[in-house]
Amino acid sequence: MKVKLIQYTPEPEKTIAVAAKLCYSPSGVEEIEKGLDQEKIEKFINMLMGLGHQSPIEHINFTFAVEGVSRVLTHQLVRHRIASYSQQSQRYVKLDQFEYIIPPSIEDIPDAKEKFIQAMKDDQKTYDELVQILQEKHISKLMDEGKSEKQAKSMAEKMAIEDSRYVFPNACETKIVFTMNARTLLNFFHHRCCQRAQWEIREMATSMLKLVRQVAPNVFKNAGPSCLSDVCPEGTMTCGKINEVRDGFKNI
Repeated sequence: MKVKLIQYTPEPEKTIAVAAKLCYSPSGVEEIEKGLDQEKIEKFINMLMGLGHQSPIEHINFTFAVEGVSRVLTHQLVRHRIASYSQQSQRYVKLDQFEYIIPPSIEDIPDAKEKFIQAMKDDQKTYDELVQILQEKHISKLMDEGKSEKQAKSMAEKMAIEDSRYVFPNACETKIVFTMNARTLLNFFHHRCCQRAQWEIREMATSMLKLVRQVAPNVFKNAGPSCLSDVCPEGTMTCGKINEVRDGFKNI
């Protein structure tokens, strides 16, 4: 898994401070900026976050590029709707040899891993065969409709992979770029850094949290699962490791 922060709002915490102060100031933005130094910005952000006043943090955005994750993960990710997503398409990208993600529980058992890898090989073989069969059918039909051989071949491949992709498994590796504002990220970390979150998206969320803490430390210093600052909301489904979890996120 590769998680990279490829873009973010410049001077994110200053942007928040200016936006929040403007709501209660008779002065304009330029005057507000003159009165802000790093110490005042940090103090103000800490006060703002302590009060739970989060609407101003929606002004800062973070864009991540993630590779080496499964479609299991991205199906969960896109449920966070206040965000923008651009994902590698299986409709337009022909996968001559698709990569896949092996869950650790399968990786650790040789017999299970062997069966899993064989299933992936079978999927690839079936995909290749379907592409070939459908491509030949579409070329013939398109040429009968008056398309040149070159045009027919180009169009037929796209038509063939569009339906052949249905055999690919959830384990299929994908790549995605997505953008979230800081308020959405806090909610994302709240749910996806939890020990009860699925292992793959939890790993990604924790990596994302490490990155944003470097550029907006006061906004995200208390970010993570809800049990960091309150009781576990999972009730009888709790992981039972609240102290271990809290200690772990202190060092991120």
